[in-house]
Amino acid sequence: MTFELLNIRPEVIRALKDHGITSPTKIQKLAIPIVLSGKDLVAISNTGSGKTAAFGIPVIEKIQPNKGLQVLILAPTRELAVQISAELAKFAKHVHCNIATVYGGVGYEPQIRDMRKAEIVVSTTGRFLDHMQQGNVGLKDITCVVLDEADKMVDMGFINDIERIMSQAPKNKQVLLFGATISDEINHLKRKHMNNPETAKAAAHVKEDFLEQKYYDVQPHEKFSLLVHLLKKEDTDRVIIFCATRGNVESLTRNLKDQGIRAEALHGKLPQAKRLRIVENFNKGKPEILVASAVAARGLDIKYVSHVFNYGLSNDPQEYVHRVGRTARAGASGTAITLLEPRDYEAFNEILHRYHMDVKKADKVQFPKVAFKVNKNFARNAAGPRNNYARRGPGRGNNRGPRTGRGRRRDDREGARSESTRVHKWNRNPNFRSNR
Repeated sequence: MTFELLNIRPEVIRALKDHGITSPTKIQKLAIPIVLSGKDLVAISNTGSGKTAAFGIPVIEKIQPNKGLQVLILAPTRELAVQISAELAKFAKHVHCNIATVYGGVGYEPQIRDMRKAEIVVSTTGRFLDHMQQGNVGLKDITCVVLDEADKMVDMGFINDIERIMSQAPKNKQVLLFGATISDEINHLKRKHMNNPETAKAAAHVKEDFLEQKYYDVQPHEKFSLLVHLLKKEDTDRVIIFCATRGNVESLTRNLKDQGIRAEALHGKLPQAKRLRIVENFNKGKPEILVASAVAARGLDIKYVSHVFNYGLSNDPQEYVHRVGRTARAGASGTAITLLEPRDYEAFNEILHRYHMDVKKADKVQFPKVAFKVNKNFARNAAGPRNNYARRGPGRGNNRGPRTGRGRRRDDREGARSESTRVHKWNRNPNFRSNR
């Protein structure tokens, strides 16, 4: 299959070839013909599968120059909005297409000027809704709305913002919904705002032919020492270490630096410009280790990662898939290593049960013990947010179940709420399934 066979115009194909893109991925083969046909689409595919091109290429194909704003693309984070715009600019290199990027934390006036000239606007939901409410932009001529990482937007509490925006767009608009999973909220959007949508679904998770997954059983007081040992022992290139919270990210980064390991912290509370600069430097190998919260698991343009470490597991099984999906991409091999404490068994068992992944237990290793300095500014140490249960014992404390982030103030959502965690009851004596 080639892009020529997908009826893509020569100018767009030439732009793709300029950037070394010659053959469509699976999700692109499935999605592009549906989008070009004008039908609504629900596309299910994971990070790194080429989703941006799957909607971006046909959207650019359908743009009519100088006809005003025709396409609105909504994204959950500022970084993803910037990344989408950059990709669309590549595809539209040899055609007339103005793209405006809109997000919070910067001035309104330049964005207003850009939107007035644009055929495509890529925006975070909160800032676009602000522009709408102030009368800076209208949707009367919109022909297509794209919800990228729709499941992530729902998790971050954007469902009401999406509803308000969609209600202002014309009834006959085309709606393209891209994500990794389909939740009840996504089904609600599908029923309310989409007209007999087609479905395109690519691989459920990273190909295990290229991805080696393993875990180490470790006690909390030894976990940092084991991580330091593995970072020095493993043949790594670029490494992402995932933690559960912002506090964990900052504490772990400081302690790694104390051990002479160059690392950079990435989480949703950092200023947007700094986050983009960190990602850009990491892609250049400066430094080679990124300590990150959930904000880096999805959407960001992070390349050539050889190793992913799960230092603190999320209780959302899907989050694990997105994390390990940061490595073993584009035909390259990769390794995902989970440092598994006893309190993580329940969450890990759910991951293995749901996705049937081949995660092998690693042999015990001997390693020197190194000190971990706890920052008194954070109530929780680097082991993760569930320490309250270790302190109080099982069955006590907040057992209200998952937090989705819905209901928070909009101005607190972009970036920070991607750090929200889900709290589950600690299981003292798990019997989790694995390939021991």
